Amino acid sequence: MARRCVITGKGPLTGNRVSHSNVKTKHRQLPNLARHRFWSEEQHRFITLRVTARALRTIDRKGIDAVLRELECEARRLG
Repeated sequence: MARRCVITGKGPLTGNRVSHSNVKTKHRQLPNLARHRFWSEEQHRFITLRVTARALRTIDRKGIDAVLRELECEARRLG
């Protein structure tokens, strides 16, 4: 399973760890993902999503049904 947020699309970033002697080694910065169950009033069921902490805040603000509608519209637009 990819380390990517379903709502925001955030994924891993790459960078360097830099030591005191200025030696650079590759480093992956992973998103803050959590598996969370949401209750959908429109569908009358629980929906389990793997989302970032940022997406949790977005869902708290807009509501899970509104966010799911936006995702559905975006998916239809893309293809």
